[in-house]
Amino acid sequence: MLVVSNRGPLSFRFDDDGTLHPVPGGGGLVSSIGPLLAGTGATWVSVTMGAADRAAVAQGRMTDENFTLLPVVIDDDTYRAAYDVVSNTTLWYCHHHLFDLPRRPRFDRYWRQAWDAYRRYNQSVADTVSAHAEADSTVLVQDYHFSLLGQMLARARPDLRTVHFCHIPFADPNMLRVLPEEAAGELLAGLAGFGACGFHARRWEAAFRACYADPALGALAGVGTAPPTFVSSLSSDHEGLLAEASSAACARSVETLRAETGGRRIILRVDRVEPSKNIVRGMLAFEELLAAYPEWRDKVVHVALVYPSRQGLAEYLALGAEVTHVAERINHAWGTATWTPIVLHVEDDRPRSLASLTISDVLLVNPVRDGLNLVAKEGSLLNGGDGVLVLSHEAGAWEELSEAALGINPFDVAGTADTLHRALSMGIEERRSRAARLKELVLARTASDWLNEQLAAVQPLSR
Repeated sequence: MLVVSNRGPLSFRFDDDGTLHPVPGGGGLVSSIGPLLAGTGATWVSVTMGAADRAAVAQGRMTDENFTLLPVVIDDDTYRAAYDVVSNTTLWYCHHHLFDLPRRPRFDRYWRQAWDAYRRYNQSVADTVSAHAEADSTVLVQDYHFSLLGQMLARARPDLRTVHFCHIPFADPNMLRVLPEEAAGELLAGLAGFGACGFHARRWEAAFRACYADPALGALAGVGTAPPTFVSSLSSDHEGLLAEASSAACARSVETLRAETGGRRIILRVDRVEPSKNIVRGMLAFEELLAAYPEWRDKVVHVALVYPSRQGLAEYLALGAEVTHVAERINHAWGTATWTPIVLHVEDDRPRSLASLTISDVLLVNPVRDGLNLVAKEGSLLNGGDGVLVLSHEAGAWEELSEAALGINPFDVAGTADTLHRALSMGIEERRSRAARLKELVLARTASDWLNEQLAAVQPLSR
């Protein structure tokens, strides 16, 4: 079996003195299925993400005792164009419905050159898989970075059993039609080459199938119908997560957070700084809570743990600056000598993040659109104080957790404030009942279930 992802379980960076330093791969994919694949003989195919990774490959250091690592060496210019311009600035925005259509996107010659790079990036991975995969191997391809890979593999290695899993939402037809026609057609044709395509939620599966049913898009793709699809929600490694949250480092972080908040009630968010996470509206909803429900002033703190993401993109840098500015303004307007309404941390500190999930009174997860949202599930599992989950209807996790979470429209700031008030005011019996049910729902699925459901979707060879 081969797993294909942009970011693998191991990367490298240069220290200040120029020496190579290994960095374990991060993200939900590695932490969820990495332990399941360890020692199975699986091959993990990923892309070099810079000069340090390429140097590690040249020195033979891109190895891992748990997997056979198969790095695909990509030059910086191709990688930046494929990853930053196409994957992150175009496809990610398209599938999350975040285009600012009166102004963006603009598909100029520079963008078309980037699409050529995206095609080369996919072809390089296809060539590597084709050259190294044994006959009749199963290939599990992860995420939208490899939307063209299915058709490439089908042509080069029709013996391979391929599955594509999309970890983000899939665009509705009207939004996908914003892409240049040749790009939209190539994308759908590429995905149609997989034996099956999987999604975290039924609504993303429905949007995917609707794109093939759309007369204009279907004609561009040049295929009659959508490929087989399935729905399977990813889960974390429950035992590993609980053990990590019980560590001494997390215990120290709990003490620090208690001191920072002065023992007050905590409304928590843990997110990457990216547009879909809706961080600013969350802060504005907290401010609305203070304005509309004065009884919570000096009684509650909004702890916002938001760590940087995609710092090479101007939009993300601007969003980070806006998050900091809004937090400072609210603290200036509402804070006192002894109470800081918003405690903002902008560094990635995993022990602090896990510790905060164990003690929060309310966990706010309000994305405008999200493929799943593991934080909603991990917070429900780790919380030890009958915390309430306030969850956006636009998160894929809503399909799983809706019976025990409090739902919100992520665009409705006043409505979110009202729901935060309801969560803080909730009686202990309802809190306990909802928290217990959330844990049951999260524990009902494991990372093994997700992996096995991908394998079950593998189509038999047509011989």
